[in-house]
Amino acid sequence: MKILKYILLLSCISFSALAQFGLTPAQRDSLNKITTADYNNMLQQLSINPANLRKGPSGNPKDSNAANSSEEKVNHYTLPNALVLNNGQKVKSAKDWFDKRRPEIVEDFEREIYGRLPKNIPTVIWQVVSVKDTMIGSQAIKEKVLKGIVDNTAYPSVRVEINLILATPAATTNAVPVVLEFGFIRSPFNPGPIKAIGLGSSGEPTWQEQLISRGWGYAIIEPTSIQADNGAGLTRGIIGLVNKGEYRKPDDWGALRAWAWGASRAIDYFETDKNVDAKRLAIEGLSRYGKAAILAMAFEPRFSLGFIGSSGAGGVKILRRVFGEQVENLASSGEYHWFSGNFIKYTSKLSPDDLPVDAHELVALCAPRPIFISSGSPQVEGQWGDAKGMFLGAAHAGPVYRLLGKKDLGTMEFPKLGMPLTDGEIAFRQHAGGHSTGPNWSTWIAWACRYWGSCKYD
Repeated sequence: MKILKYILLLSCISFSALAQFGLTPAQRDSLNKITTADYNNMLQQLSINPANLRKGPSGNPKDSNAANSSEEKVNHYTLPNALVLNNGQKVKSAKDWFDKRRPEIVEDFEREIYGRLPKNIPTVIWQVVSVKDTMIGSQAIKEKVLKGIVDNTAYPSVRVEINLILATPAATTNAVPVVLEFGFIRSPFNPGPIKAIGLGSSGEPTWQEQLISRGWGYAIIEPTSIQADNGAGLTRGIIGLVNKGEYRKPDDWGALRAWAWGASRAIDYFETDKNVDAKRLAIEGLSRYGKAAILAMAFEPRFSLGFIGSSGAGGVKILRRVFGEQVENLASSGEYHWFSGNFIKYTSKLSPDDLPVDAHELVALCAPRPIFISSGSPQVEGQWGDAKGMFLGAAHAGPVYRLLGKKDLGTMEFPKLGMPLTDGEIAFRQHAGGHSTGPNWSTWIAWACRYWGSCKYD
């Protein structure tokens, strides 16, 4: 019950509120003022009058402006064709996709939604803080605690140290596959290390125990050690370090892209660790970290598998679809820091229908690598994340996967609760639980075994 309450609490707290957890009233006031100043600066750069911003719907179904949760009220929309070039020509081959169309889609996502990686990102030096033999539940592991020290000689006022832990089965010295999770090494509600706790009534071991028992490893990277999860932090963290404490420009990267960059730096370390099979790496994340996970999968080819949990709008949910959270919520002062400043344009001068790309093309950027989309039930998780919208983001990526000789979901019909669609390189399952990937871990592992070979280390 303890871990369930923790997960439910995280799902109900707004991201701006979570960022302020544990602060004094004076600190919260200061953070809000800095965020407002940063947000207003971006509006000025975009020549947007704050009075012309459209407000997003409420996540509270009892409010008068509650987000739509009825399929009967979903709008009609037209998605960009992932297999048609900007000049109108059709993509007919894998070469056309990789040489022509994929770069166009990447450019649109970088310029309009997630921001560009700077050319002058400093290097990261990884330090092993500690190594110990310990237990995760009933499983014996070798646990390494690491810090990624980012070179700040160009701007010493900002220091960035990336927190990472790596655990591999204690019973082997061979290289094993590893799942990297965007998550908490220490709880934001408790200063002590997070301990693995069973899922209670489900009877399943924790995700860490399940991976270790199959001879695989796991790692957790702490996104907020890379970049703060608020607008006030944009002049600090890796974004602030690169910008030397100055405001972002409209196409600069946001926190999601920065977190994904951090995952790539973790791979740099994994490639040097003899206990890690760097050819068999997966990325996993939930909610905002699910958004970061799909970005990491799309932009980092060294991830061979993806497990994307309840990523919602800004993740694999169709942005044009009026159901649950909307672009107007994402680009508000509470969440705009995840994205490029240009994304705000689509809540004032433009609309989501004007976006040059949508979520199905983000999934398509992962092709031909296998990707699994996870969501919870509408009764427990709620409708804010829009499970069907995420399913459609996966389903409409199918033509690209088929072009590359891979199998897609195999249907455009939204499956019944609990029904796994796991026959292809795009997979989807809506479990009966809440805002968690927990109930889908065993399904994901069975699916992943097809691509990673034996579920036991050699």
